[in-house]
Amino acid sequence: MGTSQSRQTRQSRQSGPIGRPRGFDADEALERAMLLFWEHGYEGASLASLTGAMGISTTSMYAAFGNKEELFRKALERYTEGPSAYLNRALEEPTALGVATAILTGTVRTTTRPAHPHGCLGVQGALTTSDAGQAVRDLLVAWRNNGCACIRERFQRAVDEGDLPPEADPGLLARYVTTLAFGIAVQAASGVCRDDLQELADAALRNWPLS
Repeated sequence: MGTSQSRQTRQSRQSGPIGRPRGFDADEALERAMLLFWEHGYEGASLASLTGAMGISTTSMYAAFGNKEELFRKALERYTEGPSAYLNRALEEPTALGVATAILTGTVRTTTRPAHPHGCLGVQGALTTSDAGQAVRDLLVAWRNNGCACIRERFQRAVDEGDLPPEADPGLLARYVTTLAFGIAVQAASGVCRDDLQELADAALRNWPLS
């Protein structure tokens, strides 16, 4: 038994530097990776900067999250369920105008939060990439399109229920709201302040629905 324990001790010492560090918190590490991707984009966040922010070795990162692309996918899921969760909440508003208002207000709030990166991970994370990042670019295109589709379905229900007039175009309204939201995110990343962006969002909905 003593020999077995000694062998296990040696193996533990050998594997320690490349395994998960003591106190490794996968949830916290993923949060830090999400923030780095959010701030610098997929290609702007290097493996060295990611592992440094996460406080783990490259080997630990691969073991816990997979490669960089897989890590980004997990970070996007966290972003969707966390900072971007306002979209799902907005879709539960009782009126189409309430939905549109909640989406734009949520976008303004999320893209200008103090102590967080400005802009939107789903918009600016991979607008342009090299061939190596094409899969991530496609992922974010699908992410944005899925959000627009969910809004379109909600507006179609508003038409069916009489909340929106019969002649309203749910697809046009959904594209209008998402384009405004994406534009707000870009403006936020450029340093436009929250009050100015909220004023823009309010002005955009004064003639709701579009004629």
